[in-house]
Amino acid sequence: GNQRNTHIGLYDLQTKQNEHLYMFERDLCIISCSVNNERTLLAVSFRQYTEEERVSRLLQSVSKYLTLLIEIHPINNVRVLKAVDSCVRVQFLYPVEGRNTSTGSRLLLVSEDKYVEQFDIPVVAEEEHKVVIQNSGQLPRARVADDLIWAQWDMMEQRLFYIVPKESRSTLKCVQFYPDENFNSILESHLDISVNGTQLKLVNFGYDYCEDQDVASKSLNLQVFTSKAGGLCVCCSLASDIPGEIRYSIYFLHKGYNKTFTVSLERTESHQLKEVAFMNLDYYVAAYLPGQFLHLLNIQHPDLLCYSLFLTGEDARIDMLQNCSIRSPLTSTVLDCHVGSMYAVSISDSALLQFLQKSKRDSERLAALHCALLHFQHTEDLEMQIIWWISENLSTCHSFDPIQEFIIASLYCRMCPETHNLDKLLPYTSLLDWIGIIPGVTCATDIISLPVLEFQNSKGFWEKLNSNLESVKYAEPHLHYHNNVLRREWRNLSEEVNMPSILIGLLLCSFGDFCLFKNQREERTTTAYLRNIFENAKNVVFLNDFALFISEERLVPLFQEEDYQQQLLMGLMVAQLKDHLMRHLQYVGKKKIDQIVLDYVANLLNLVHRIMKEVWRRYQLHSCTFCFDERGSAGEFAVFHIMSRILEAANSMCMPLPPGFHTLHLGLGVRCLPLHTLLHYIDNGVLHLTETCVRKLLKDLDDTEENEKLKFSIVMRLPEALGQKVRQFWNHPINANFIARKYVKLLLDKLGNGQCNRPIPERLSVPVEFLPLNYLTNMLAEIENQGVHPYEKQDHVNVRFVEETALKHTMMLLGLKYS
Repeated sequence: GNQRNTHIGLYDLQTKQNEHLYMFERDLCIISCSVNNERTLLAVSFRQYTEEERVSRLLQSVSKYLTLLIEIHPINNVRVLKAVDSCVRVQFLYPVEGRNTSTGSRLLLVSEDKYVEQFDIPVVAEEEHKVVIQNSGQLPRARVADDLIWAQWDMMEQRLFYIVPKESRSTLKCVQFYPDENFNSILESHLDISVNGTQLKLVNFGYDYCEDQDVASKSLNLQVFTSKAGGLCVCCSLASDIPGEIRYSIYFLHKGYNKTFTVSLERTESHQLKEVAFMNLDYYVAAYLPGQFLHLLNIQHPDLLCYSLFLTGEDARIDMLQNCSIRSPLTSTVLDCHVGSMYAVSISDSALLQFLQKSKRDSERLAALHCALLHFQHTEDLEMQIIWWISENLSTCHSFDPIQEFIIASLYCRMCPETHNLDKLLPYTSLLDWIGIIPGVTCATDIISLPVLEFQNSKGFWEKLNSNLESVKYAEPHLHYHNNVLRREWRNLSEEVNMPSILIGLLLCSFGDFCLFKNQREERTTTAYLRNIFENAKNVVFLNDFALFISEERLVPLFQEEDYQQQLLMGLMVAQLKDHLMRHLQYVGKKKIDQIVLDYVANLLNLVHRIMKEVWRRYQLHSCTFCFDERGSAGEFAVFHIMSRILEAANSMCMPLPPGFHTLHLGLGVRCLPLHTLLHYIDNGVLHLTETCVRKLLKDLDDTEENEKLKFSIVMRLPEALGQKVRQFWNHPINANFIARKYVKLLLDKLGNGQCNRPIPERLSVPVEFLPLNYLTNMLAEIENQGVHPYEKQDHVNVRFVEETALKHTMMLLGLKYS
C-alpha cells in the first residue's frame, strides 16, 4: 500500500476482485502464505531481515525467517510456528468438496532444510461465529518426508510428489492426503536423474520473488504431470555441454520407458535461452522454449514419435508467453512468474487444422491428424474439413494412409468412452512402427522400471494408473485388437465356400448337421457357426441403416444389396472382436460386449459412408444419378479415385465396406474408365462385379457395337452363379450363344461324370435336316428326360433353346436370313 503496509488478499476468479484477509503494518518480503478452506486461518512465512540488515543492526540472535499462524475470523490471535534461519513454505490441505471440516485444519510446512511436516490445528467456534484455535499449547505434528531435494504440490488432488537421493540414482515418491486426516506413501519410482550438487527446488508452493537466481540454476528443472486417463509423466531439463543444443527427458512412468530428446537450435544468439518450460495439457505434455520450439508429446500414445508435434518458428510462438519463467500449476494452466499472470492454455482446433493443411512433412501431418481426431470433440464441421483434406492429399502422404488413420482413430475416439479399459484393447492407429525422423531432433528411448504402487480401494487416478501399469506388464501392444486372424479366416472361407450355396444350405437345414466344408470337425465349418456369422452381419447392417436414417436423407446412392463376401467379413469381425474383448473384459458382461462390438463395426461402416458423403457433396454429384448413357464428369472421376483408395485401405486393414459400395464403385468405373482400363481393374480385383450393377448395365445400355463389346467383356468375367442370374437380362444373339454353349457343356459334363446313362439316339421331330445338330439335340433331350436340368430357374433354356441358338448363329455366320 501507499503507507508501506503489506496486505494479503484472496483473488476471486468470478468477481475478479481481491478479498482482503490480513494486513501487516510494515513492508514485508512474503515467502509463502496459505488460507484454510473455511477462510478462518491464515499461515504466513516471510523474511524478517536480510543478512546485511541483521549484521548492521547487530541482530545475530534474531531468526531470519518467521512462520505465523493467524486467526482471521475475526482477526484475533497470532501464533508462531517457526522462527528459523531457513526458508519455509506453507500449504493448507483442502478436504474433498462438500465435506464439513469445521473441527480443524491441517497445514503442511516445507522447509529449506529438506523436510516436510504436517500440523494438525483443532479449532472451536465461539460466540458470534468466532473461530479460534482450540489448543493453546504445542500443535500436533507429523513428519511427512525427509532428505528431499525436490518437491511438487498437486493442489487439485492433494498429493505431494518429492524426490530423495538414493546412491547413484534418485527416487520419486508420492504421498496422498485423504479427507479422513490420514496420509500415506502411495508411489515409489526410481529415476536415472543426477542430483549431485543440486539445491532444493519446490514447485507449486508459491513463487519466491526473492529467490536467488544462482540457486535456481543449481536446482532441478523438473515437473510431474498426471492425466485423467491415468498417465504419469516426469519432465526434466538436462544439461548439455554443446552450445546451441537443448536436452530434456520425459519419463512416461505409466508406460515403462523414458524418451530423451536432443534439439539442435536454429538460432542460438538469443540471450533468453535458459531452460525448457513444461506445460500439462492433459492429453499432451508440452516442452516449450520461447522463440525456439514447442514440442507437444502425446501422453496416452507416446510409443511412436509421429504422434508428437514438434513446432518451430511462428508455429511455435505463444504470444503471451515469451519468457522462460513459466510454471504449470494446474492442467491446461500456465503461470508467468515474471508478470504474475495466470493463463488458460489449450490447443486451438482452427490453428491445428491450418497447420495440417499447410504441412509438408508426413510426421507433422500424422501428428496433427492424430491430435485432431483423438483430442478434439468430433463435430460435423471438423470431420468435414479433415475428410476434405484427406481427399486432397491421398497421393502426397507417403508413409501412412490418411484414410486408414481417419477410420481407426475415429473409431477409437467414438468407442473408448463406452467402458473402462476399452482404450487398451482397441487399435488407435493403422501403423505398426515409424521410421521417419524429425529434422533437428534426435530421440533415445530407454526402458525403465515400473513404479511401485501401494494402495487399497483407491479410485480415480490411482486405479487408472494401476490399470495402465498392469497393461504394460502383460505386453500392452499384444492387447490391442489385430486383424491377422480375421484376414486368414476370411480368406479361407472365401476360397472354400460358394456364397449362394451357403445361404441355401442354411435355409434348408433345420438341425445343425448340414456341413459346408470338407473338414466337419472344425467349429467354424458348422451351419450354426455360419448362421451366427451372417446374423451378426445382419445386425450390423441394421444398426448402420438406422444411424443413416435418423441422420439425414441418403446423399450417396448406395444400393441395399446382399454382398455375401462383405457380410461374411462383417460377421467374422464381430465374432473375433467379441472373443478378443471377452478375454480381457470379463467383468463387463456378455450383453454389454455384444453391443460394443456391434456398435464398433456399425460405426466403421458409418465412417466409410461419412467419407463418401462428404466427397460426394464436395464434387456436387447427384444423389440419384446412376446411369450408363453418358461418360462421367471430372468430379465423378475424382470420387472414383477416392473410392479406389477407400477400397485399398479396407483391403489393407481387412475391413468391411457398407452394402452397395462395390456396385457404386463399379458404376463409376464404367462411366469414367476406358474399356481396357475397366477390364484391367476388374481382372485385378479393384472393381467387383455385382448383380445390381451388371443387371442395370445389361438392361439400360443399347446394343451398339461399343456397348456389345462392353457387355460381352463383362458377361465373360461373371462368376458362374452370378452369370446364371443376370445373363437373362441381355436379349442378344451373343449372349444366347454363350448361354447355349454353357448349357451344352454342363449337360455333357453330367454325362461324362456318370450322373446319367448314355442315351440311345432316337429320331426326334426336328424341323431341320442337319444330322450333326439332330444327333446333338437327341442326346441332350435324352439327358433332360432323365431329370438333369442345370438351369432350373430359367425354363426357356432347354434343348429347343440350344437348337434355335445354334441355327441362328450358323445362319449369321453364313450371311443368311433365319426364319
